[in-house]
Amino acid sequence: MKTLLSRALRALERFNAAHPWDHNAHYHRWILRQLPRRFDRAADIGCGSGDLARLLAARAAAVEAVDADPEIVAGARRLTPAGLPVTFTVADVMADPPSGSHDVITCVATIHHLPFARALAVFRDLLAPGGTLVVVGLSRAHGPVDHLLGIVAMPVNALMGWLKNGGRRAPRPVSMTARTRPADMTFDDIAREARSILPGARLERRLFWRYSLVWHRP
Repeated sequence: MKTLLSRALRALERFNAAHPWDHNAHYHRWILRQLPRRFDRAADIGCGSGDLARLLAARAAAVEAVDADPEIVAGARRLTPAGLPVTFTVADVMADPPSGSHDVITCVATIHHLPFARALAVFRDLLAPGGTLVVVGLSRAHGPVDHLLGIVAMPVNALMGWLKNGGRRAPRPVSMTARTRPADMTFDDIAREARSILPGARLERRLFWRYSLVWHRP
């Protein structure tokens, strides 16, 4: 039975590798729904290939997109049409955060690369009064709820990959070429620390091995 299950999981991994799709981009439209229709300054922390930063630029007067990887930032600049109000910066946000205050801060699949509590404090301090912080992050599976969501996500993930690629084999999107690392905090740990730093923050488990955090600064 274990051998059969192992073979099935390996086959699923091969299928997913042949039909990749961006789990983070799946949440971009949801992120936009958490934000005002128009705002002045935005910061996208861990911008990767710049997909979300370009979406934010349709609503913002200025977007500062920050990532520590020079190669992926160079690619993001090439993908961004001239005239969009986006500035891409190569920086370690913990050592060199964006200057000034921001009406919107987004951070997708990045905060688990950073010291979590310190990063939230940096984001809090960068946010203007009345501003909105939206984080989509990864957590370490722990407990029945996480494992059930993971089981549900497996076939849906494969179906999404099939549909998004028209049933054909495809290379990984540029947005999926950034460095990765596994999450080491559980959702419960994340929620506890986040609420101590950002009182009133709203956190939810999400499909496709993600969670969301939304906080409005008073």
